[in-house]
Amino acid sequence: MSREAADRVAAWATGAGVGLLVLMVAWLIGNRIAGLVWDPPVGPSVAIVAATIAGAVSGLIVGRRLARRSPSSHAPAEMR
Repeated sequence: MSREAADRVAAWATGAGVGLLVLMVAWLIGNRIAGLVWDPPVGPSVAIVAATIAGAVSGLIVGRRLARRSPSSHAPAEMR
């Protein structure tokens, strides 16, 4: 595996981790708020759907940004 491929995999793994973190925080906060607005099972269902969307979108955005700015793409030619 080349260094560029390894950097790309690490960038997407970091993006997935950020997405999961956003999912957990959005679920905790969203479930409390949605529980006040709607009764079960609608409140928790709305919260988990919104948290899943937020986590997926943030993971894709962070992964894409990090993959584009991989350190090996900015390294001098003799270091590649």
